[in-house]
Amino acid sequence: MSNILIIDDEKAIRKTLSEILSYEGYKIEEAGDGEEGLKKFKEKAYDVVLCDIKMPKLDGIEFLDKAREANPDVPVIMISGHGTIETAVEAVKKGAYDYISKPPDLNRLLITIRNAMDKNNLVTETRVLKRKVSKVEEMIGESAPIVKIKETIDKVAPTDARILVTGENGVGKELVARWVHEKSNRAAGPLVEVNCAAIPSELIESELFGHEKGSFTSAVKQRIGKFEQAHGGTLFLDEIGDMSLSAQAKVLRALQEGKITRVGGDKDISVDVRVIAATNKDLLKEVDDKNFRLDLYHRLSVIIIHVPSLNDRREDIPLLVDKFLADICADYGIPKKGIEKEALDALKQHNWTGNIRELRNVVERLIILSGKNIIPDDVHAYVVPKR
Repeated sequence: MSNILIIDDEKAIRKTLSEILSYEGYKIEEAGDGEEGLKKFKEKAYDVVLCDIKMPKLDGIEFLDKAREANPDVPVIMISGHGTIETAVEAVKKGAYDYISKPPDLNRLLITIRNAMDKNNLVTETRVLKRKVSKVEEMIGESAPIVKIKETIDKVAPTDARILVTGENGVGKELVARWVHEKSNRAAGPLVEVNCAAIPSELIESELFGHEKGSFTSAVKQRIGKFEQAHGGTLFLDEIGDMSLSAQAKVLRALQEGKITRVGGDKDISVDVRVIAATNKDLLKEVDDKNFRLDLYHRLSVIIIHVPSLNDRREDIPLLVDKFLADICADYGIPKKGIEKEALDALKQHNWTGNIRELRNVVERLIILSGKNIIPDDVHAYVVPKR
């Protein structure tokens, strides 16, 4: 249900608009002057604001200025019985979505509100999409391990050296791979990602090397594998410790000779690919347990980059929380929420078994369930879900 804030010093006008819009299915809140309206606007997310111009304490134009500073994405529709063309032009220039004279025409009012909400939804969707297709996310952190990782990336990215990224689940291994690609001479080429743990062992070879039509029952057409797709760019093999031994042998050949053969095919295909692998396992232990090839390990681990757990870089938590607050609030189309120092300290003391992935989920949960500011009680209530 969409939320609308009505700000007008005339109680009768507020009551009339509230009854009409409530009947149309909107959730309505009211404010009797500009100051009260601004206070409510800053404390809660609204989809649209209807605001009178002539009001005590804080008039509509002043409210508009301050509302635009607090959250410029919320459409504000100005309504006034004392307006002139000049007033309407001034309001629109200052960022009002529209201007409607009193008494408002009901049909025009409802259409304007609907259009304003549609525009707001498009703004939010566009922002989210832009972030999804934008360049690689920044690597947040100023701790010694993160500084060392950034320095290592700067050194090895321009080379074609293969890299093995190690670390627990959720620490951001894929972000390291993306930054290596972004800073490499292959940045204009593709970055192809494969989650080896998510692909059944019987399909991993087809996924990596492709297959010819008719090579097995469901092979109704030729398929180009990830190695060929990554030609001229980078192939990121995530969770490579879960790859089958037969697939490992073929990956080893591809790294040694720069050639692959599609499943069911007999033709060698040359591929120019830089491989970055990642794992949350101890591959040397996997070698001892006969689950991973030692020769492949040595081929992959020319450079080893270990990404520390969040528990080992707690000093970066404030920076990460600030980034997540900004991004998630922007995605939701609400003003960025604040967080009290004591609440931040409580987050720093938490045991982050899920690392950065868990921290982002926790911040999103706090944004949804807390008030204007995140306080220590919110952290104690919502960070560890009740069993």
